Amino acid sequence: MDLLLTNGTVVTMNREREVLADADVLIQDGRIARVGRNIRTRGAGLRVLDVAGKVVLPGLIHGHLHACQTLFRNRADGLELLDWLRERIWPFEAAHDADSMRASADLTFAELIRSGATAALDMGSVRHYDSVFESARDCGFRLTGGKAMMDAPDVPTGLHESTEASLAESLALLERWHGTHGGRLRYAFAPRFVLSCTEKLMREVGRLAREKGVRIHTHASENRSEVQAVRELTGRDNVAWFHELGLTGPHVTLAHCVWLTEAEQKLLRDTNTVVCHCPGSNLKLASGFAPVPELLDAGVTVCLGADGAPCNNNLDMFMEMRLAALLHKPRVGPRSMPPERVLEMATLGGARAIGMEAELGSLEEGKRADITVVDLSGLHATPADPRDVLSPLVYAARSTDVVHVLIDGKPVLKDRVLLTLDAASVASSARQHSARVTARVR
Repeated sequence: MDLLLTNGTVVTMNREREVLADADVLIQDGRIARVGRNIRTRGAGLRVLDVAGKVVLPGLIHGHLHACQTLFRNRADGLELLDWLRERIWPFEAAHDADSMRASADLTFAELIRSGATAALDMGSVRHYDSVFESARDCGFRLTGGKAMMDAPDVPTGLHESTEASLAESLALLERWHGTHGGRLRYAFAPRFVLSCTEKLMREVGRLAREKGVRIHTHASENRSEVQAVRELTGRDNVAWFHELGLTGPHVTLAHCVWLTEAEQKLLRDTNTVVCHCPGSNLKLASGFAPVPELLDAGVTVCLGADGAPCNNNLDMFMEMRLAALLHKPRVGPRSMPPERVLEMATLGGARAIGMEAELGSLEEGKRADITVVDLSGLHATPADPRDVLSPLVYAARSTDVVHVLIDGKPVLKDRVLLTLDAASVASSARQHSARVTARVR
């Protein structure tokens, strides 16, 4: 069935960055057929959704996520990165089974959809990644993801795998899931970070990603202690080491990139490697402030992500947009991160992070109909300048302002109600599985 969204304020994010008042979006066969005013169409199968007084924008895209960790929200506070991993997260991840992984993924996608996200780039744990794809398949979410790869000698026993096993399982997942369900599910190789992966593994990932035409998703330069450990291990900085191993380029997304040298910033620009900014996580783990304005000014693609729930405690992209817009201003200046730049990171930047910039990130004819509708009439966003919806979207909007969400033109949230997941059942299952899995770690 075709769908016409009518009478909304449409934030197109097209080349001209047009914002159209009292405009319509026509969706046919899961794609955007027309954007403009006074669209008139007829057809027995046409549905009309009046969005008068609301803002219609491209679905928000998380460029870095850990759906496997959402079950451990509120259980890893007050630690820096390496202690956070060793003392909390890795033991928790090792205790997962397929059922708990499914519960964690269901909770993740329910939260993401309700907060206006339509797609994500995800890194799993070492095992049970089929459960994450199965969850995304069933709830209609757009997922690019892969199992974490961890073959370094000092990886904890519960997560350690051989190089051969890591590659074999990654390739098997790729064969089972990549490009399935109308291209909504896609695979990405996910070597966790330099300290958990051997040189042999990463070189092979670099080769295979190019051979198979899929993305690479990893972490880089998140924490000062991590950066120092990488230098001691490899004699290189993170990005320089990745480049030497073949893990840079437009098909690579590097999360965090807080502690970059000038040479590494230049390398990111010259190779068109994508960076994902995770301001909430970087603050909570006391990691620091990524040089995002400088990267953007240099032409580096930067997207936004929440990271994992245990290092952020929520997965709300509106929260991440607000943080990204605010935290760089004291250092770089009040005009360094205007709302339009931040919204671009959450839409077009996210589309580039998952390699779908030709299909997503803006509301234009021919693109997939991944759309979020937001109500800015709440007290916290009132009053607003009717000529400027970008400022309230970035500075004032909340996840609870999201009214409708479409993915491939199919409603997954309508009138703030999830259509493909039952919120009460998801929450109940998450509580049960979290208690069961975390009990194994004690």
